[in-house]
Amino acid sequence: MAFGLATAAAVLAAVFGVYPLLDRADSPVVQSVEVAPDAGTGSGADSAGSTGVGGGEVPDGAATLDDDIPAITGLDPDLRAAVEEAAADAAAHDIDFWVTSGWRSLAYQEQLLDEAVQEHGSLEAARRWVSTPELSAHVTGEAVDIGPTEAAYWLIQHGTDYGLCQVYSNEIWHFELLTKPGGTCPPMKDGAAG
Repeated sequence: MAFGLATAAAVLAAVFGVYPLLDRADSPVVQSVEVAPDAGTGSGADSAGSTGVGGGEVPDGAATLDDDIPAITGLDPDLRAAVEEAAADAAAHDIDFWVTSGWRSLAYQEQLLDEAVQEHGSLEAARRWVSTPELSAHVTGEAVDIGPTEAAYWLIQHGTDYGLCQVYSNEIWHFELLTKPGGTCPPMKDGAAG
């Protein structure tokens, strides 16, 4: 069985608890990312090297904040609380509100990036939609993707009430806790390479 650089890095991350920045043309410095401390513990998963549900995949593409899966339990507590409050208010307006993606392991983020490279033909094109494991806010539990579309648009309108901001202009579903409730969101980035 052949192992790539991403697999080797994920193994190192599992052993040492960090993920070294890979030698990529768009990555000028070496840094590391901490993994959400309780991510993956609900299923006994290895937080750095798991894929599938243990690595943060959301079964059937939609979860609630009550679901006991790593994608939810690995979220930053402040982010999770803000999203819970927003979801309750959206429900009061008869808007379905799901988490389509939350915390992700390093290995799962790398898998998504690899799939995007195959789909879009190059790392550069893929990076418009999928961040690298070492840069993804999903890996640290600081990002959440919201669905369905109606809920994402509702959160775009009301997210600042909870401190939640749309981060990428091309991803209406991706939100991070980037301001205080009632504050102003920073300017959006063009894509995940941002």
